[in-house]
Amino acid sequence: MLQLRLATGLLDYPRGKSAMVHYADSADVRAEALTLAEVHAGKDLVCRHLIEIEDATDLGVFHAKLRDEFVRRFGTPPMFPPEPSR
Repeated sequence: MLQLRLATGLLDYPRGKSAMVHYADSADVRAEALTLAEVHAGKDLVCRHLIEIEDATDLGVFHAKLRDEFVRRFGTPPMFPPEPSR
């Protein structure tokens, strides 16, 4: 389970502001983090991962719970910041 957030600043969501931009669950968190780092290279993002979790925890269910709680609080799923205008 990992989370991506803005390193600085907040995004406007329908019901507030948050730095969170993405939740993901993966059997290989390292590979997922490396892929996200490559896809979003140069963006000011911070990745953190869940280290301690009970073996019986269903990561898909846990991920859905986090996402649903975010939607309830902020009115939309977390989203990557828009690309800067050129």
